Amino acid sequence: MRSRSSRSTGRARRTPPPRPAVVAYLLPAIVGGGLGDVEEVLAAGRRLARSGVPLVLYRRPGRPLPRGVDGPWAWPTHRRVDRLVPDRRAALTITPAWGVSAAPAGPAPLGGPGPWSEEVVAIERAHGADRTIHASLEEFARTLPMRVENRERLREGGVRSRALADRLARARAAGDVATFDRAYRRFRAFDRPNVLHLFATFRPNRSFARAFPEAVQTGPLWPARYSRASSRAPRSTRWVWYASPASAESIAPDVDRGLAATEGGAQLFVRTPRPWRPRRWASTVRVSADPLAPGRWRRRFRGADVRIVTGSRSLLEAIEVGGPFLYFNGVLGAGSARRRHRPEKIAALLALAREARWPSDVRRDLADFASGRRVAAITERVARRAGGWGRPRPALRLSGFPPGFDDAGTVLVRVARALARPGASAPGIVARLRAGENP
Repeated sequence: MRSRSSRSTGRARRTPPPRPAVVAYLLPAIVGGGLGDVEEVLAAGRRLARSGVPLVLYRRPGRPLPRGVDGPWAWPTHRRVDRLVPDRRAALTITPAWGVSAAPAGPAPLGGPGPWSEEVVAIERAHGADRTIHASLEEFARTLPMRVENRERLREGGVRSRALADRLARARAAGDVATFDRAYRRFRAFDRPNVLHLFATFRPNRSFARAFPEAVQTGPLWPARYSRASSRAPRSTRWVWYASPASAESIAPDVDRGLAATEGGAQLFVRTPRPWRPRRWASTVRVSADPLAPGRWRRRFRGADVRIVTGSRSLLEAIEVGGPFLYFNGVLGAGSARRRHRPEKIAALLALAREARWPSDVRRDLADFASGRRVAAITERVARRAGGWGRPRPALRLSGFPPGFDDAGTVLVRVARALARPGASAPGIVARLRAGENP
C-alpha cells in the first residue's frame, strides 16, 4: 500500500533551543581606588557565560554608567538594555560590595544609595525578589575577625604598633568597637536574605565565619585568561608593573636602580592610572598613564619575564600565568611611621607559600618588597634569579573549604543552575550556602 505521506519540499523547521531559565546582570563599579572591582565582575561574567548563562548590562535611561565602567574593558558577550519587562526567568546579579554599590538609600549619615540601586529595584520588580540573588563580591582575603579588623583600621589610621593595645582598649570602652561592628554589618547588607556575600580568599578563617555566619568564604575567582607561561632564560629582561597605588611612584627609583645594576639592564613597562613626574631613568623604563586596550595589556603581561602586581586581580593573574612576580599594594606615611596598606592579601599569600615550601629567601623578599623595604636589592636579586628566584616554586594548594567552595567561579555557576530549577527560592539558596551546603 502506497504511503499517503509525501516528500516535503519546504525548508525543515529547526526547533529553537530552550530559553535559559536564568539570566545574569553585570553591575560593575569601582568601590576602592583601583580597577580590580570592575574586572572582577567581568571575570564572573565570563565564567557564567562559559556555562551558558546569558549576560545583560541594564542601565535605566538617562543614567550614565558609574565612574570608570566605560573604560576599555574585556567585556564578555552581553546584551545592553535600558528597559525591563516582567520576566519569568530567575535573575542573578553580580556586583562588587553590594551594600555599597547597589543597596538603596538608608538613614543618614552615610546613607546614600549605591550607583546601581535603581537598577536593582527594577530587576527585582521584573523577576521577583524571591527569584533574584544578588552576588556580592567582597574584598579579596579581607576575612579578619573583628578584633583584628579593629586593630587594622587603627594601624592604617596611623596608630603606632606599641600604642595599638591601649588605643583599642579605649575604643572598646567608648563604644567605638561596637559602633564599627554595627556599621560593618549594615554596609554589607548582611540582613538581606537574597544577597549572597562571597568572600574569596586563599584559606577560610573560622573566627570570621563564627562572627559573620552570613559571609560565604570561597576560593579565589580565578581570571582563567592566561595559560602557564613557558620557562625563559635565566636572566629577566622584560618586566611589567601594574602600579595602581599612588605610593608606587615613591619606590620607582629603587626599582630602576635595581634593574640598572644587572648585566645588560632590563626593560620595564609601567601601567599607572595617574601620570608620574618626569624623571631620568638609569634603565629602560616606559610609564603609561593612558588607557590600554585589554588585549595589548594581556600580551604584555603574559610575555613578561617578571611582573610587579598589586591588589587582588593582578596578583591572581600573576599566580595563574606563573613565573616570578613581586607584590606592592602601597604604603602609608613616611619614615618610622611608614606602614603597609591593606596587607592581608600578601599575608595570606605568604602563609600559603610557606605551606607550599616556597624558598625562605623568596618569601622574605616578597614580604619586604610589599613593605617598600630593600626594593633595589630585591629587584636586582629577582633580575639575576639569585637564590630561590632561580628555582621553580611548588604549586600553591588550597585547603579548608567545604566541598565545592574552593573556587568562586564554580560557586556562581552552581548558584545560577540552582536558581534555574522550577520553584527555586532565592532566600533558600542563599541560606543553604551560608550554612556551608551546596545550593
